[in-house]
Amino acid sequence: MELIPVKSSNLSKIGYDKEGEVLVIVFNGGSIYEFQGIPEDLYNELMQSPSIGKFFTQRIRTRYVYKKIV
Repeated sequence: MELIPVKSSNLSKIGYDKEGEVLVIVFNGGSIYEFQGIPEDLYNELMQSPSIGKFFTQRIRTRYVYKKIV
C-alpha cells in the first residue's frame, strides 16, 4: 500500500487498499491507525477535501471500526 503525504495539521500520510476497503492514517506524531470498511468513494472525497483533517474528524474518525497499528 502506498502512503501518500498530505497537507494537514494533524495527519501526515494516508494509504488506501481498495479491495480490502482499508484506510491507513499516519498522524504527525507518528501514530498509525487502520480503519476498516471505508468505501472507495469516501476515500476519494477525503483526498479531494479542502481540509483533509476536518473531513477525517467529521466523517471517518468515530464512524468506522479502527485499530492502532503503531
